[in-house]
Amino acid sequence: MNQIYTFGNYLKSKFNSKVYKVGINISGFTCPNIDGTVAKGGCTFCENDSFSASSGETKELKGFHLNLTSKENPNLQKQLEQLEYQFNAISKRQASEYGAEKFLVYFQSFTNTYAPFETLKALYDKALSFENVVGLSIGTRSDSITEETLEYLAELNKYKEIWIEFGIQSVYDETLEKINRGHSSDNVKEWILKSKQKGLNVCGHLIFGLPDETKEMMLETSKAAYAWGIDSVKYHPLYVVKKTSLANDFIKGKFNPISEDDYLDVLIKSIKMKPDNVSVQRVTAGINDSSLLSPDWCRDKNIQIKNINRALKPLNLKY
Repeated sequence: MNQIYTFGNYLKSKFNSKVYKVGINISGFTCPNIDGTVAKGGCTFCENDSFSASSGETKELKGFHLNLTSKENPNLQKQLEQLEYQFNAISKRQASEYGAEKFLVYFQSFTNTYAPFETLKALYDKALSFENVVGLSIGTRSDSITEETLEYLAELNKYKEIWIEFGIQSVYDETLEKINRGHSSDNVKEWILKSKQKGLNVCGHLIFGLPDETKEMMLETSKAAYAWGIDSVKYHPLYVVKKTSLANDFIKGKFNPISEDDYLDVLIKSIKMKPDNVSVQRVTAGINDSSLLSPDWCRDKNIQIKNINRALKPLNLKY
């Protein structure tokens, strides 16, 4: 049985060490789809409050938000302190529990290029200064990054491992409109291609089970993402949590979540068509608490992985 080419495989091969991503949440970061720049309320599936605290590692700076046009940042020093505190706490835990030896600082929550360049540079430089950090992974949106930031990341990439993670979700604009995404598929394509032209590593996030999409549409999104040259991929099923617009549609019977059988079918076909050089960072998602409304199969990740491996077995693959 062969293991799927995972991001862990990639990092172990490149650095000859156990490399872990340290997820960071910096106060003041938001999203142009939440602050009203391109839309209001965020994506229909996004529970905005879920991003408000950094896993209990630091206190959030209430009422403080940045965007691309912010003229000043009175809380930069506090953000840098948050970054250092979170990194130290989480990396120490990863080293103790999992034997992590090196780290990628993962700017995870919200849109992590959606701030003035001076703020981003200070945070990125600080993260790269920490001991045993080999690089950065930056979660963002394609409508929230500037040429200046991209150029700087390309410079950093000459001596560190720099990744940009873009939410692709779907290549169908009608779907992106339904989920209130706030940008087009062409916009995602443009910035992925620009990032690749600069020599950066790109991870694409794909969601299967978006409103009114057929399995054929989901697979077309996978094909397009691969064709754009992504280096790594995260696959997600769409699940419904409380306090979201999608939850309202679900309660009214206007949205039916993808079944596990359909998700497995699309996932396996997507993995099968994946270029060999594209690593896999995630094969499913879910949440096991009272906020999950549906589908119930997204509640237990261990069972999900077990079922995914069962579906992969005929391909002589395992995750």
